[in-house]
Amino acid sequence: MSTISDVANLAGVSTATVSRVLNGYTHVSPRVLERVEKAIAELGYEPNAMAKSLRTLKSNRIIVTVPDIANPFYANIIRGVEETASAAGYAVLLGDIGSAAGSDEAYAALLKRKEADGLIFLGHSLPDSLSERVTREGAAAPVVNGCEFSGSLPVSSVNIDNTAAAREMIEHLHGLGHRHIGVITGDMRSPTSRGRLSGVEDAARALGLTDMQIVNGDYTIESGIARATELIQGARRPTALFCFSDDMAFGAIHALRGAGLNCPGDVSVAGFDDLRLAKYAQPALTTIRQPMHEIGVKTVELLLDIIENGAIERVNLTLGHELVVRASTAAPRF
Repeated sequence: MSTISDVANLAGVSTATVSRVLNGYTHVSPRVLERVEKAIAELGYEPNAMAKSLRTLKSNRIIVTVPDIANPFYANIIRGVEETASAAGYAVLLGDIGSAAGSDEAYAALLKRKEADGLIFLGHSLPDSLSERVTREGAAAPVVNGCEFSGSLPVSSVNIDNTAAAREMIEHLHGLGHRHIGVITGDMRSPTSRGRLSGVEDAARALGLTDMQIVNGDYTIESGIARATELIQGARRPTALFCFSDDMAFGAIHALRGAGLNCPGDVSVAGFDDLRLAKYAQPALTTIRQPMHEIGVKTVELLLDIIENGAIERVNLTLGHELVVRASTAAPRF
């Protein structure tokens, strides 16, 4: 039996565009409409009848929850979410679950009361009430994760290969000649942090790096300052720092300046994400580029496949990443 994804692939469009055609929205060009209708006819695609019968109960709203709305990393994902949802006729309710205790349950309640049709969560955990629903319904529950893939949650997700990305960064620093590397992780409750640390450890074993220091941060600039200060004031100063977020890398560079040290002359610094400010930092930051906008787009497409078409199969999309080398990393001084 053909799926909406099959139609989208044949027509060369997104699943959200196919949904717009099926639902009669007018924001589709005649050329695209013709391609989609041709693909539908060629594949003999028929939308899930039960899902269609429930459309009158839809709110045409989706919820997106983020751990920290002030983090620019999430802002780029949300833009992708907003654009894709709006094009499909959905409004987005944005929830900062780090703002107050119990706020995640409040947003879950909106879904339960059918005041929203689905939820995208960008953190690493679900409120208890939604966890129970996901356990009961599996991937058929209208819940999708962005960024924090976890095998323990049976929901569809969009992420990058954090292990491979972190491994590439250590290999880059090693290739420059660094043998004493300091690593500032994120919150270790997060699958993302654990994946990146796994990549660091894999690279260290493969390259024979035994002189590494690992400290835990929380992805904020402030923790980058604090943890970098701790490392550079230690018994042996690292020649390079790898931070699990750009914000922590910005904090690390600030700490180096405060200690009278030069980046990259005295200590190289690398980050993760490639935020907009990374290429404008002084020095411009070497980092791992995540496709933040695309993560937002794909999470909405997966969610709409559940809402509009009754999709029940778990889909875990792993998007590409890129090592971006800039001026903040260089060969160490011996």
